[in-house]
Order: sequence, then structure tokens, then C-alpha cells
Amino acid sequence: MSDLLTVRPAGPSDAEDICGLLNAVDLIEIGRPETDLAAVEADLNHPDVDLARDSWLAFEGGGLVAYALVWADSGPGRVDAEHYVLPGHRAAAVRLLELMEVRARELAAGAPGACLRLQLNVAPTLDADLLPGRGYRTVRRYHVMTRAVDRAELPPAPPAGLTLRPCDGDEAERRRAHALIEETFAEHFGHVDRPYEPWLDHIDGRGLDWSLVWIASLPELGDVGVMLTRDDRTSMGWIGHLGVAKAARGRGVGGFLLRHGFAAYAARGRSTVGLGVDTANETRALALYEAHGMEMHYAVVTWELAL
Repeated sequence: MSDLLTVRPAGPSDAEDICGLLNAVDLIEIGRPETDLAAVEADLNHPDVDLARDSWLAFEGGGLVAYALVWADSGPGRVDAEHYVLPGHRAAAVRLLELMEVRARELAAGAPGACLRLQLNVAPTLDADLLPGRGYRTVRRYHVMTRAVDRAELPPAPPAGLTLRPCDGDEAERRRAHALIEETFAEHFGHVDRPYEPWLDHIDGRGLDWSLVWIASLPELGDVGVMLTRDDRTSMGWIGHLGVAKAARGRGVGGFLLRHGFAAYAARGRSTVGLGVDTANETRALALYEAHGMEMHYAVVTWELAL
């Protein structure tokens, strides 16, 4: 290696440089930059992250070539991480993996079944042999799916009896949306049951436009569906959560919410709507999205290291 490798913690003032690195990785992995500065800033300011101990920047030749971050807001024993590296910088990639793993073991504190989880593109800039060689294994595959929309997209007719309301009223409505997400996602892989306030921190919800979060109700069942979306990404409108209670599944609620989201974002002038889906989701969410015209934009794999 001709250039000296140096590593230091990240700070809030590094957000623009980190965003530039992540977009360089995006360009290689998915063909276009899709990381927003606000998302990087939210990560660096997360209340459960101690940047001095939980973040690392690697430099070679004076340039930023790798970035890593760990956090532990998902309950005892689980640590999550991000790791980005430019191609051709294997030493930097390995060094940040080493630091991540040491810190993850500290955060896990010997909890039974402790693990470190990392999501990467299926064709990452990270050298393919590094993670298996360090004991990581793949445990899940996700697709980021997108669909083009335009102003001709009309709001759908609801299933019989169904009503829809936005959550832009009082705090009670926001708490109701949280409760529905917890209920409808309880059996999903990797879901963590979070009280309301920590959940707000986790989704960066304090600045969320709650008029873009909707609750669906049926007369005989009450509130049965929820869709949380956000319009703070440059590249597309984003559906973060779409959940339907077990008792109401198979009645068209999920498809109606999805089409409502398409129409709402078309009316806002968006050209694309996206979401992420676990391809092994037992509710067959992938099939629902495909049936409504969504296509895979790129695929992500969750890697797990037993600690």
C-alpha cells in the first residue's frame, strides 16, 4: 500500500464528506447516487450513537475511502452496523471491520445469542471474500422496489366500508400509528418492539410529515391498517411501513393503501415511489408489490456475525 492508512472517529462536521463517499458507492452499486445529506446527519446525531466510540472514518492519501458506524438500539445482544468502502481499499475495509467487531462485542456485553448485523448490496464494493472469511453468514435478502407514478394516477376506490385518515392530528393519532406498526410487524424478521419515544428516534420521526402517514379502518374491526411514508428523499417518495392486521388480511386493504400512496405522491409531483421488502416475508408482501407494478431497483443482503 503506497498511501498511509489513518483512521479516526466521525463527527457532525464530516456529514458532507460521508455523504459524498456513500454516493460514490451508490453510483458503483446501483448506478446512481441516492444518499441524502439529511439521512447521514440523522445517523450522526442519533441519540444511541456515541460517535467517539461507535464511528470510524478511514483515509488514504488524504482522501476518505471508508466509513463505518455501529449502534445498539434493538434490544440486548443485537448490534447493527453500516460499512462502506471504495473499491481497491482492502486494508481500510478490514481495519473498519475489526473496529466494528470489537465495539460490537462491548455493546453486546456477552448477551446470549449476541450478533452483529450488516446490510450490503448483493454486489458490494467490499471484497467478496472478506465477510465469509471473518465468520459472517447471510440471513436475509431484501429488495428495494420502485414504481413510476405521474399525475394521471387517480386515488383508488376503497374496499367496502373502509375509511382512511391521515395522522396529522393530535399525539394520540401518532401513537395509534405506532401501535399498529408494532402489531402488524410483530412477526417480521428483525422486528424490534420499541416504546413510542425510542421508536420516534429510530425512524427519525420528530421531523416527519405526519400528513403522509395514514390509518385504515373497517366498521366491524376498527383500525386495521397503517402506512407510514416520507417525502424527504431526493430520489423518490418512500413507503417505510405498510402493515395490515391479521384479521383484515385478504380484503384488499394492503393493495388499497399502496395505490393510495402512489396517487398521493403523484399529486405531490413525484415521479417514483419506492419501498423495501423482505423477500421471505410470510404475508407475501413481495407478491403484492409486484402485482401492483413495482419492480426491483436493487437487492440487499443481511449479513450476521455471531458475537
